[in-house]
Amino acid sequence: MKIHEYQAKELFRKYDVPVPQGQVAFSREEALNVADLLGGYPVVVKAQIHAGGRGKGGGVKLAPSRQEAGNIADEILGMTLVTHQTGPEGRLVQKLLVEAGQDIAKELYLSMLVDRETAKVVIMASREGGMDIEEVAANTPEKIIKIYVDPLMGIQNYQLGELGFGLAIPKPARKQFAGLVRQLYTLFVANDCSLVEINPLILTADDQVLALDAKVDIDSNAMFRHKDLLEYRDLDEEDPQEVEASKFNLNYVNLDGNVGNIVNGAGLAMATMDIIKLAGAEPANFMDVGGGASADQVENALRIILMDEKVKAVLINIFGGILRCDIFAEGVVQAAKKTGINIPVVVRMEGTNVDEGKKILADSGLDLTSAVDLKDAAAKIAAAI
Repeated sequence: MKIHEYQAKELFRKYDVPVPQGQVAFSREEALNVADLLGGYPVVVKAQIHAGGRGKGGGVKLAPSRQEAGNIADEILGMTLVTHQTGPEGRLVQKLLVEAGQDIAKELYLSMLVDRETAKVVIMASREGGMDIEEVAANTPEKIIKIYVDPLMGIQNYQLGELGFGLAIPKPARKQFAGLVRQLYTLFVANDCSLVEINPLILTADDQVLALDAKVDIDSNAMFRHKDLLEYRDLDEEDPQEVEASKFNLNYVNLDGNVGNIVNGAGLAMATMDIIKLAGAEPANFMDVGGGASADQVENALRIILMDEKVKAVLINIFGGILRCDIFAEGVVQAAKKTGINIPVVVRMEGTNVDEGKKILADSGLDLTSAVDLKDAAAKIAAAI
């Protein structure tokens, strides 16, 4: 679950990670009120969307005066901000973060994420923080420091020293820097984060360390342990179909193709997307209804797929195990009759009660195309498109 920068900084404050003074604002008037409370200029006005690259896209601007703060707030609020992470469609900006300007001496980069290969938390840092960190990682990877922390041991003093040395932290700031990293690691583990990123982490002219930016991703599978963080979820920043699917415990990811697919099992879903592409078509989604789906879940899965106007055909690929083929067929018939589906549907079923399932589909009176195997299913769906 992604959260906004202003929410991430609320979390940072709870763990004593130093951040600039600032507050969220939803209008020009609120932005000016926050700027007035900060007690001086310049202030920074920052668009709040779930995407990086906001600065390059024009969503982060410095306001040297009250008049400029109001003008910038008007300019950014309501804009469709396009960055390298939003895609060409961009994101609508509906809220701002207004913060006190800082006297920046040096911009650094610091992040923590789970490294699956080592089963450790990897801390990545660089002296080259700021908007071009992606280019640094791509062109000069030797400038990226990596420290691997065993979660059973926790972060060690020598690792903090190694980070401080690698980033050339000046002596007056080393103690504060070490404390910041230790607290950030505590936050990461305590909240089941998959990513925490500060870009930039700044050194001020008076040798203070400050998280000028904050990005936090929380493992959605762990949200049952963090019900207090659910209030941070912003449904306006999520795909409407993915939000709808989550209400029925369906694993759905929207893609750019035109073939909708319904599958039971994540591995089979991945294989199904592969065979769609191999046949020359493009998958419109990842949809795993799960091993124990009910007829109602199947109905909702088909309904959600048909919400996507890009979908020109549907491939249903089911291996009947826990989810029996007859139960699935009932769900397909139920859904097709309720939605009035008018695009080609190809069905491939194998497994438990497959004959009963095929009979239910055959007796339904619906215009469904049966496939013998995966290759046949892919060929028929490509031909239908």
